[in-house]
Amino acid sequence: MSDRVFSIEFFPPKTPEGVDKLRETRRQLAQLKPRFFSVTFGAGGSTRDRTLETVLEIQGEGLAAAPHLSCVGSTHDSIREILNTYRAHGIRHIVALRGDLPSGMAEPGEFRYACDLVEFIRRETGDWFEIEVAAYPEMHPQARNFRDDLVNFKHKVDAGANAAITQYFFNADAYFNFVAECDELGVHIPVVPGIMPISNYAQLARFSAACGAEIPRWLARKLEAYHDDTASIRAFGLDFITGLCDRLLRGGAPGLHFYTLNQAALTTTIWQRLGLD
Repeated sequence: MSDRVFSIEFFPPKTPEGVDKLRETRRQLAQLKPRFFSVTFGAGGSTRDRTLETVLEIQGEGLAAAPHLSCVGSTHDSIREILNTYRAHGIRHIVALRGDLPSGMAEPGEFRYACDLVEFIRRETGDWFEIEVAAYPEMHPQARNFRDDLVNFKHKVDAGANAAITQYFFNADAYFNFVAECDELGVHIPVVPGIMPISNYAQLARFSAACGAEIPRWLARKLEAYHDDTASIRAFGLDFITGLCDRLLRGGAPGLHFYTLNQAALTTTIWQRLGLD
């Protein structure tokens, strides 16, 4: 599995306590030797400084890190400044996203789509950055239809994306169908499945409603039946997500990207069960 890419995502902490907690989480997850850690970027650049600080701290520990960069609500000058800052710090890897429009902002700014951001990064910096983009096996929640979403994904690839990380999903067939559709369109970059460990059903349902990730009816009913039995939810979730990951890897997925929510335990257990360590 050495040619596969296994990566881990964090969000930048808001408090000193969160910083300390993430350091401990990172210490545990670094033992798994992922290819890289990524760090999210808030709407309209709201976490810009904290994203950079977290990435630099990870790099300072001798680990590979990739900041997310979202463009909606931004200007060419502001994105150029961020890119220059990243280059000055030796950052060579970016996750380029459209992002959400900041609350209260009616216009998207000078970038409307992620493909515009990818094109801008390539125009400004050439091949300096390895660029990851987002993919949506179950369709972006704001897309008009599945075909339009595939074409939009192709635009990002044509603009210069090297690889993609998917929104999390719980139906392996959705991923395999997406990859097959991409292949028919002539899109052949690696599409790495995004994996969300299950620990809290109410939280998961809230996240999924916001991002358009489908929780299959049977899975939702199963998790609901556990009510507040956190231990049973976690145990079932570990079995289910490990099985999902195993099927994806056996089916040819080029790696896995774990959405950790700055927690180490579930990702570590799934990683070990899969024999990735």
